[in-house]
Amino acid sequence: MDDTHCQQFFQDPDDPMQRRYEALRAVFVEGFSQKQAADRYGFSHGALRNLIHDFRQAARNGSPPPFSFHSDEADSLHRTIMLTTKS
Repeated sequence: MDDTHCQQFFQDPDDPMQRRYEALRAVFVEGFSQKQAADRYGFSHGALRNLIHDFRQAARNGSPPPFSFHSDEADSLHRTIMLTTKS
């Protein structure tokens, strides 16, 4: 089975929020250097450094990351999922 399009979704994301997620994940989980992640996901090194700084600060404060649902949206999504799965 050819999963090229599926792989491309993760490796070359179009959506800016997904690009942020993938770049941060590359640094924190996969061990990429900031420069490698910036180059791979189309950020300048300075822009990615700022994203990393903001992400670390939000994580320390217990705030949701910039690419996740806000708590109200998450609650609403959870209620919708629960209603549709009970049917």
